[in-house]
Amino acid sequence: MKRSMLSLAAFALFAAISFSANANAPQKAAQKGDAERGKVIAAGTCAACHGADGNSQISANPKLAGQHPEYLFKQMKNFKATDGKPAERASAVMMGMISSLDEGQMRDVAAWFASQKQTGDKAKGDAKTIAQGQKLYRAGDVAKGLAACAGCHGPAGAGMPAQYPRIGGQFADYTEAQLKAFRDGGRANDANTMMRTIALKMTDAEMKAVSDYIAGLR
Repeated sequence: MKRSMLSLAAFALFAAISFSANANAPQKAAQKGDAERGKVIAAGTCAACHGADGNSQISANPKLAGQHPEYLFKQMKNFKATDGKPAERASAVMMGMISSLDEGQMRDVAAWFASQKQTGDKAKGDAKTIAQGQKLYRAGDVAKGLAACAGCHGPAGAGMPAQYPRIGGQFADYTEAQLKAFRDGGRANDANTMMRTIALKMTDAEMKAVSDYIAGLR
């Protein structure tokens, strides 16, 4: 057991260092966007799905309000095909919305949504599943080599700017769908395959439980 815990701790530390180095390098040179310009763009391009202030009312569409601007900018870039190469993250809808935006406009949109306050959500499920989700989020599962979500996303799901996204208060349906996409290969734009490695170790029931718990984090 002691050896397993040490191995898991070493994996988490290595993953965090690797991801941090990967995430920080391009962000240091990135310019800050203009939130007011981004507000105008978001009203015409993003509001129908994500809400004018980034607080989506549809669980299939993620809440963007309060998200770190670096993460939002990265996701928008990943949805855009460049230099004849396919987009890193596939979505016909998002690819269509992003196709006309240049990097400056993407930064502006990211700045707008980042400046907004997320409305949050409520934890889903019954007491048993919430307890299971809480345990996985806070402590992971040493026996499976599953790292705790809190190690990267923080105890309240606030994440770390330029490194890990905010996930607290996100729709449970959306979080669960992304975990499954990482596991099944539908999404592969995570640095150093971190999320894919984690998702491969989770059952459907565990994904649902932790997603339900995350929805209630503040």
